[in-house]
Amino acid sequence: MYLKERNPSIQVLGIDVYGSLLKKFHDTGKLDRSEVYPYVTEGIGEDFVPQNYDMKYIDHIEQVTDKDGALMARRLAREEGIFCGYSAGTVLQGLVQLKDHFKKNDVVVIILHDHGSRYLTKIYNDDWMRERGFLKDEVITAKTIIERKKMRELISITPNETVVNAFKQMKELHITQLPVMEGEKNIGSITEYRILQLMLENPAHRDGEVGKIMGKPFPFVELNSTAVHISKLISKENTAVLVKSNSGALNIITEFDLIEAMA
Repeated sequence: MYLKERNPSIQVLGIDVYGSLLKKFHDTGKLDRSEVYPYVTEGIGEDFVPQNYDMKYIDHIEQVTDKDGALMARRLAREEGIFCGYSAGTVLQGLVQLKDHFKKNDVVVIILHDHGSRYLTKIYNDDWMRERGFLKDEVITAKTIIERKKMRELISITPNETVVNAFKQMKELHITQLPVMEGEKNIGSITEYRILQLMLENPAHRDGEVGKIMGKPFPFVELNSTAVHISKLISKENTAVLVKSNSGALNIITEFDLIEAMA
């Protein structure tokens, strides 16, 4: 309403999911319950008309399938590094479907409004996608993930290094966590989030030793561990896993690696 008050030529494009009755209600003014059926896309669509749904401000509604919205969210993560949720993927898919609607000099604004962390066990889970017929039958394992990684060498830090040096190393290499190794022994871990907490608590921690503030070591997984199994081990408290290749070399699989492989 506000945007159109400021500039009446602005168009508002709504993106909805198949199974919701809002598009037909917008297009015809008829409340058709036969339009309603189950869908799995979250955070979008309705089986009733909300009181704050004022159709006169919406110029067009485009519907997107569950499959296309999920695949677009995974594509955003893989190709653009944007880790968004189901309905955000649906919104971008709707925009792609509307490509012929736009002229050369049109300015298009899209809001990617939800985060992908809530969907690790859903659209970023291959088994979940495969069960719904959204993916080809390909099993992703720890082996396939490390084979796809651009950086395979394990970057680690020793427990006697300073916290500030650990952070510098992360910054230079564009990584967010490091395993703490004592020789070949995996004894702990340190993350950017942990360093931030320590700095906020007491800036003097920057000169402390990593071994005194490190977290638990990242767990090991087998080479044949599936992406689904790995995703269950990754959380806010544990941001990566370690795996030993056939050659005996250690590799790390982070949350980003997992998402990139599954997207």
